[in-house]
Amino acid sequence: MVPSGHLATALPDAGAGPTDIETVTLCDLTADPGWRRHVLLDHELIVLTTGGHGLAEVDFRALPCRPGTLLRVRAGQVLRCAVPRLDATVVRWLPDALHGLDVDDDVPTWIQLAGEDEDAVINEVSQLSVDSHRHQGTPAARSLLRHQLTVLLLRLGMLPSGATRVVRPEEDTFHRLCREVERGYQHTRRVEDYADRLGCSVRTLTRACLAVSGRSAKQVVDERVALQASRLLAATDEPIARIGRQLGFSEPTNFGRFFTREVGVSPGAFRAAREQPAPAPVVRPRPPVGAHSDVRRR
Repeated sequence: MVPSGHLATALPDAGAGPTDIETVTLCDLTADPGWRRHVLLDHELIVLTTGGHGLAEVDFRALPCRPGTLLRVRAGQVLRCAVPRLDATVVRWLPDALHGLDVDDDVPTWIQLAGEDEDAVINEVSQLSVDSHRHQGTPAARSLLRHQLTVLLLRLGMLPSGATRVVRPEEDTFHRLCREVERGYQHTRRVEDYADRLGCSVRTLTRACLAVSGRSAKQVVDERVALQASRLLAATDEPIARIGRQLGFSEPTNFGRFFTREVGVSPGAFRAAREQPAPAPVVRPRPPVGAHSDVRRR
């Protein structure tokens, strides 16, 4: 075990093939050392800041980072980091790497670790890093790393939030809607379709959304579509019209009007602003409630 408060830097061999779970550095996440553009992630990440001070953007939210800051970034989100101002160890794994294990991954996007919690997390990340390098290719390595990652996620999920929250009856309906929207936002933006799938009325969905998020069901659906559009505009070179078609808009003009209404700027202006070498002060899309956009501070 690595001594408390010290982070190992062992990385997988450069020539090794892809693995389910590995540790890398921030620079390994992008081919652009200046991080001029966002990266659309196809892996799950835990980013543990080990040095420097700066900002990391997760789905266009600027999050302050310093030693002990931990980010939980999910596949499908976009990430941009202040390199070389930040050093971090990144645990990266495929979305189905923990399939079959009992882990409820409800880790918030941002955590500032301190004290015994920080020591414990650093130790677990360090041991995972060492083992991913030392035991690479051995028969038991995959099982070992899967269980180590499960323990890490469970520990992070058990950290105190610093606040108590009263669970309201409408939350179940709201979260069921969010899950259904996640599956269907590319195909429909009609609240009626989601109400049919969930076996309830549009009025019930709207009442639940207003109670939990302060927004209507229609706003929740549209914000999820706008977020995905923003991700694709910022992190890919896909033509704007093609992005619109992927999200269910038959005409580019309809997509343009929708995006401008939701985000505050046109798709072209949003893409141009996000390609600046530093975080640009543009209107950013509101992250949909329930889409792991929470921030926990201690």
